[in-house]
Amino acid sequence: MLSILRSLVQEVNSARDLQEALDIIVSRVQKAMGTEVCSVYLLDPATNRYILMATEGLYRKAVGQVSLAYSEGLVGLVGSREEPINLEDAPSHPRYRYFPETGEERFRSFLGVPIIHHRRVLGVLVVQQRESSRCFDEGEEAFLVTVSAQLAGVIAHSEATGAISGLSLTGEEAHDVSFNGVPGAPGVAIGSGVVVYPSADLDVVPEKPTDDIDQELALFGASVKAVREDIERVAKRLASQLRPEEQALFDVYLRMLGDDAMPGEVSNKIREGIWAQGALKQVVQQYIRHFEMMDDHYLQERAVDIRDLGRRLLSHLQEGEQKHLNYPERTVLVSEELTPAMLGEVPKGQLVGLVSVKGSSNSHVAILARAMGVPTVMGLVDIPVNQLDGKELIVDGFEGQIFASPSADLRSYYQAICDEEDELIRGLEVLKDKPCETTDHHRVSLLVNTGLMTDVVRSLSHGAEGIGLYRTEVPFMIKDRFPSEQEQREYYREQLEAFAPSPVTMRTLDIGGDKALTYFPIQEENPFLGWRGIRVTLDHPEIFLVQVRAMLKASEGLNNLQIMLPMISNISEVEESLHLIYRVYHEVREEGYDIHMPKVGVMVEIPAAVYQIRELADRVDFLSVGSNDLTQYLLAVDRNNPRVAQLYHSYHPAVLQALVRIAQDAHSVGKPVGICGELAGDPGGALLLMAMGYDSLSMNAASLPKVKSVIRSVSREWAIQLLEDVLLLDSPHVIKSCVDLALRNAGFGRYLRPGKSTAMAVSEAAVS
Repeated sequence: MLSILRSLVQEVNSARDLQEALDIIVSRVQKAMGTEVCSVYLLDPATNRYILMATEGLYRKAVGQVSLAYSEGLVGLVGSREEPINLEDAPSHPRYRYFPETGEERFRSFLGVPIIHHRRVLGVLVVQQRESSRCFDEGEEAFLVTVSAQLAGVIAHSEATGAISGLSLTGEEAHDVSFNGVPGAPGVAIGSGVVVYPSADLDVVPEKPTDDIDQELALFGASVKAVREDIERVAKRLASQLRPEEQALFDVYLRMLGDDAMPGEVSNKIREGIWAQGALKQVVQQYIRHFEMMDDHYLQERAVDIRDLGRRLLSHLQEGEQKHLNYPERTVLVSEELTPAMLGEVPKGQLVGLVSVKGSSNSHVAILARAMGVPTVMGLVDIPVNQLDGKELIVDGFEGQIFASPSADLRSYYQAICDEEDELIRGLEVLKDKPCETTDHHRVSLLVNTGLMTDVVRSLSHGAEGIGLYRTEVPFMIKDRFPSEQEQREYYREQLEAFAPSPVTMRTLDIGGDKALTYFPIQEENPFLGWRGIRVTLDHPEIFLVQVRAMLKASEGLNNLQIMLPMISNISEVEESLHLIYRVYHEVREEGYDIHMPKVGVMVEIPAAVYQIRELADRVDFLSVGSNDLTQYLLAVDRNNPRVAQLYHSYHPAVLQALVRIAQDAHSVGKPVGICGELAGDPGGALLLMAMGYDSLSMNAASLPKVKSVIRSVSREWAIQLLEDVLLLDSPHVIKSCVDLALRNAGFGRYLRPGKSTAMAVSEAAVS
């Protein structure tokens, strides 16, 4: 059964559209289980009805015509219960619903299993049998459940592809197709999608027609000629080193490139009006599907050869393709995996939003996007990228959501948000030089998180009082090797000079987890619990020492440097790090540099550190909470994983209790404590942190004016009462609602961005 399942998934994955995928499913499952009927009913989001979308065994004319209400019949029962139903005599069941147009009165045995993806019921997969004596056994039920679970993602992807194309399951026009991911950079953008795909990857080639068939044929012909010459050249070069049977492999490749073989089929597709790359993709995937379905292992392996040839041909077709992309005035850049180079290709002033299937809020592109103020959504695992080219898109970087083909109402709703944001930012500019102080004169320092010089101007214009977190890994990420001491020194000097005499807190190199260096790869099964942060740099003191030396030399004459150690879980790590820092300090002094010993602090981002605050504070000058990672570790949730991201919540009672404890323990031994992370940049979160006693809040520059405005408008006594009230609650969602309500009552409703529920309500109202 495993081999049947594997080949079924492969075949469905390469289907061109949803209908083809469903037809493959019913045909292959019916054959594998030896049943008379296999059918798929999909739940249409627009009507909330189950529609018969494909069948093998019932009357074909019923496909698309038969539909059931959400809880109607046995199909509705399977969907509403979200579990299999296995009946020996289905017509005798009280929920049985007979449709004469299907001809199903002949079949008595019934097994239905729900198709569920990310907790959403997509449909029901049904098998039926004529004999009333047959009850599908446990093995058959388990097989059908396995098929359903494996295919749910494929069906969701195919369904989304059709919806983005503008059609619902019933063939009616579809609008406001939404996808949920992870917020990468805050803000809202409305623009046209431009898909940028990695070179020589057939899977992400977009489907699109061509108006110039002759040009596409010429391009493809040139690619075939170039690949043929490449293979002949390699074969000739290796001729003396290969035996005749090995040399014959090159002849196989060349025969595949003959006019009456694969190139001929691609050319026929182009003549049907498909651009060369799309035609190549269709033919290659069809070949691969046929070979992989074969029982002969030798022939199965030929699929690898076909895939390799396809990539070679595509590589030649794509030469110069990306350089000639047309970028509209309001470009939303879309890719399987965005890179900084892709951002740089968009003409200045035309990039309004970013959408990436892969990546996280801590990826280099997300950091760049926040620095540039470009709304970004990452981690959109189910999105059919190649369907978004040229489509109007709304990017909601606050909620991590995008909408394709928005209705006029939804577009108007989000345009109002954009306008309000612009107006709000202009109105807050007057606060730039005013202190962040409550009405009862409690002072809090507002700092920025940064890693790029492009952040500096924005940070200073928003009134930042220094840098609470300088991500030193950014200079490492934009190189193809470790930067030298002199290169690092120049990077650090720029930041220190820009903010002098205000403090600049530089975190030592924090790689690992989801921050990788291409030239220093770390392959681990569980990177967040692995070799990262201080663990890496203490194991490689040559990296740590060079970095600290560069920091110290860069601070000469400014003396506003502070050093922060990431991912501390043991006192021994602090002591070892301090030993190395003091050693470098004395060496640099002996070299003649007139520098002061910088303050050294630790990041509290591992639960173990929460319970060692006093011991840590005895050894360092300050503490700073990394709230993003601390929340992630406390809740055992990877915030960049879309499957569980909804469980990540900064207002979780456990997180708030931990933050209260950290502030109290740090102050009990007389050490300052700050916090950097999303919670600090959220106006409501900032109020709670101020009430807890945090001395400084560090955030993205864009969040700073709103946080300052809120803190300057309330008393600390009011904030402490709010904190005491929410600490009695046990649900993060209720806590967040209470904080939002308090802000609204205080006159700050305009600072609260509408959530998904509001946007979806507008969307649903527009559809209905």
